[in-house]
Amino acid sequence: MQLAATAGRDLPLRLPPECLPLPFQPVRPWPDFRLFLLETGLGLHSGFGRRTTNSDCYFVRLTPKIANEMSQDRRTKAVVEFATRQLQAGRVGFALQHLLDETGLSEPAARSQLWRQREWIVRVPSANSFFVIVAPEHRVQGAPPVEWWIDDYFHTAGRPYYIALQSAAAALGSSPQAIQMTQVVTDAPRKPVQIGRQRISFFLKQKAAGTPTQQLPAAYAPARVSAPAATAFDLVRYAEKIGGIGRVVETLRPMLAKVRPLDLAAVIAFEDEIASAQRLGFVLEKLGHPRLANAIDRWLPAKRPLTALSPGRPREGAVDRRWRVLDNSAEFSS
Repeated sequence: MQLAATAGRDLPLRLPPECLPLPFQPVRPWPDFRLFLLETGLGLHSGFGRRTTNSDCYFVRLTPKIANEMSQDRRTKAVVEFATRQLQAGRVGFALQHLLDETGLSEPAARSQLWRQREWIVRVPSANSFFVIVAPEHRVQGAPPVEWWIDDYFHTAGRPYYIALQSAAAALGSSPQAIQMTQVVTDAPRKPVQIGRQRISFFLKQKAAGTPTQQLPAAYAPARVSAPAATAFDLVRYAEKIGGIGRVVETLRPMLAKVRPLDLAAVIAFEDEIASAQRLGFVLEKLGHPRLANAIDRWLPAKRPLTALSPGRPREGAVDRRWRVLDNSAEFSS
């Protein structure tokens, strides 16, 4: 418990000079200090009309500390009541600072109460103090769905984000294989997060803030997800980190009907990555989407560097003359 040091004049009682300075101040001082004495049943130890004794000074110094402790004790259910209000408002995540502002608890008192409620109020491992509320229907999973609180989580961190890659494709209706984590792009390095059975994998992208996004459709809470064209680009860009070009093709195929050539051209120009654009153009042509491939072809320079379709594999295979892409993946060999 942290008690602020103060001078005697800050308390609503005229004190004898022998008792100054006072080291304590109540968290919420009573308007009338004598009213506090009556409420707590302590009574007036002695009047100050006579000569002040050491006992008088000790009593006056000790009483604000008792008031502080009693004020904290009266709010032992503050965290439970706050979490209940959050759930009633449809929110399952909150920052520690929000809790402190709403309840008036000190940080040590709040953390102590949070620890006692740790079975259903869980801290998200991160640099910032953020917690999620685990309602009874989510106890088996150990946490509510990531999409329900990810927006509040990054708002607290003050960083841009969006749900991306295969997670975004699944939100757009393309889910050939269920993935066991939520993939999120942001602009600063972050370690993977796991709460219960919920896992988040983060991908670094300096231009995350400018990537075209949209609200997650039919979502319980606000959540940003990459737009179809941006999802297509990211899938190729991060192919080596999400299972290779074969997994990318499997994910791309069902969602390409939602990608518009103008949107794709805007994304390619914004990202300004020639090698990734070459790979995506090559893949789109092979998948039978010439209009999308042409949108990329018009942006690329006439003289194009030789680029491997799968950078992590041996550079062996046929070279596509239009895209200058070395097909070393065996995905389109047939």
